[in-house]
Amino acid sequence: MSELQLTELIERYLNGELSDEERERFEALRRENAAVESKVSDHAHFTGLIKQYGQRVELEKRLNAIHQEIDVHALTEEVMIHPNWVVKMWRNHHSKISVAASIAIFAILGTLYLSGNFNRSTSNFTALRREIQSVKRTTESLERSNKALLHDIKAGKRVISPSKFGGSGFALTSSGYIVTNYHVIKNADSLYVQNASGDSYHARLIYTEPAYDIAILKIDDSTFAGLDNIPYTFKKSKSDVGEDVYTLGYPRDDFYYGKGYLSSSTGYNGDTTAYQVSLPVYPGNSGGPLLDNKGNIIGIISGKQSQTESAAFAVKSFYLFKAVQSVSADTSANTISLKSKNSLMGLSRQQQIKKLENYVFMVKVYN
Repeated sequence: MSELQLTELIERYLNGELSDEERERFEALRRENAAVESKVSDHAHFTGLIKQYGQRVELEKRLNAIHQEIDVHALTEEVMIHPNWVVKMWRNHHSKISVAASIAIFAILGTLYLSGNFNRSTSNFTALRREIQSVKRTTESLERSNKALLHDIKAGKRVISPSKFGGSGFALTSSGYIVTNYHVIKNADSLYVQNASGDSYHARLIYTEPAYDIAILKIDDSTFAGLDNIPYTFKKSKSDVGEDVYTLGYPRDDFYYGKGYLSSSTGYNGDTTAYQVSLPVYPGNSGGPLLDNKGNIIGIISGKQSQTESAAFAVKSFYLFKAVQSVSADTSANTISLKSKNSLMGLSRQQQIKKLENYVFMVKVYN
């Protein structure tokens, strides 16, 4: 199709004007054609900017009109002379004040959205990055931490100061490439990853894809000796609703396991890049792997629905493949080859978890 026809099709897609059959065909085209996917993202961003500019212009017009209607000097006189000025001001100007308050609320929400503090359209979506410094520890837990710290010092282990944020991540290769969520490492000055044994390694950020909430790190620490062969594979095809799934991660300082099932083939508000899963997740689970019974990685845990205890969301592994391809295309120094042999298949869940412990990391963020 021509460039104009493609633009018209993208416009209809973003406006929800396509039929179910047309939408499925177009989403298949997006997955298969990186150029089309890029055009969709660029068009959505462009139309969003136009809409935001129009809203700002309209807001300025309404505020100017309200300001012209309100007699500020008269209000000042009422406030200074009458002791019950609040009641009288409300009676005389309640309609204008209501409109001004509504516009102020709209402006605040708009600012939160543009600054990234109001992601996923509403606050009903919660990203699962853990704020380490906000966790209040009891005296008993502090004593345990101090004892563990002394033990690590005596054992010659590296001691890292407490990080500001935390999340989870998992290995892509035995050479130290690790994937996590973009929102976990956003604005980081430095990064460390820690394994189940408590060993910490410095890592550097080599790639981000904010549109899919994916970030890829590389351990670049002289003390890192590498990992054994990766035991899991990465599933490129779509998983079925109803499949049993589980996740591993670090919502606390020790290893966490959560199980459930895949409840929808789309994520929050119908997001086609994610799954919805029914399993318990907590702040710190972001970036953890989502696996099926056969030990295939099918997604990356990214958030949950705030008002529902077990409604979580995971970026589909298909988009992890796209990120890996982008990294490998950028530079030959960071070529990543995902494993195609699975050694978890046929094992019990307990055996799978024991094999996985060394490949799931706590991600520590400093800024």
